[in-house]
Amino acid sequence: MSQIPRSQTSAGSAGWLAPAGLLLLGMLPVIAGAFRLEQLSGISDAMPANARFAPMPLPVVLHIVSATVFATLGPLQFAAGFRRRWPAWHRVAGRLLVGCGLLVALTGLWMTLFYAPADGTGVLLFVSRIVFGSAMLASIVIGLAVIVRRDVQGHRAWMARGYAIGLGAATQMLVLMVAEIVAGRPNELTHDSLTALSWVINLAVAEWAIRRRRAPRRRMTKRSTAQLTASFSGEHP
Repeated sequence: MSQIPRSQTSAGSAGWLAPAGLLLLGMLPVIAGAFRLEQLSGISDAMPANARFAPMPLPVVLHIVSATVFATLGPLQFAAGFRRRWPAWHRVAGRLLVGCGLLVALTGLWMTLFYAPADGTGVLLFVSRIVFGSAMLASIVIGLAVIVRRDVQGHRAWMARGYAIGLGAATQMLVLMVAEIVAGRPNELTHDSLTALSWVINLAVAEWAIRRRRAPRRRMTKRSTAQLTASFSGEHP
């Protein structure tokens, strides 16, 4: 009976580390969102009511539901082995995630513009939400446009950027929690700065991952070009 080489098994296991980490991180806002939905529906009062949402709760509900799908299914799109084994699922889930991602960005922008600002927040957070919400929207639209032109690498890069921005709420929860443990409850400027920094952190990690994935391909391309040139000149590579 044939056995799978240990190196391939290890590589496959390592390929699931990043998606698993993203899934765990995404569960933070998903759980908080579930409590908010229970509060809005009157099922539970475990989460205090927010007067900002009372006049029009629909955008909040749409934002939470779409963000839950986005955070739950999104990590599987980054598992290369899963994509190769289930390409049809990848395409179907991808279409669903594009719709959910657009809804997350649009409802987030709507809430920023039309809800009263939360207590303890200021202009910096307002501007940051507009900038990063618009950037998420643009990233997903560009990612959709480039895959129509069969630019797979560009599609993956832009969708990774959009997903990183969408996962900003999870990083914000961690960063603000650590900051409060270390230095106490942050003031308005510190709170808004750390919130904006969380989006920057996510985008920086996404860009690092994108460039890291492209680097081996560039080396392979250069090597293939060198081999082709050597073959025409009668040399051995």
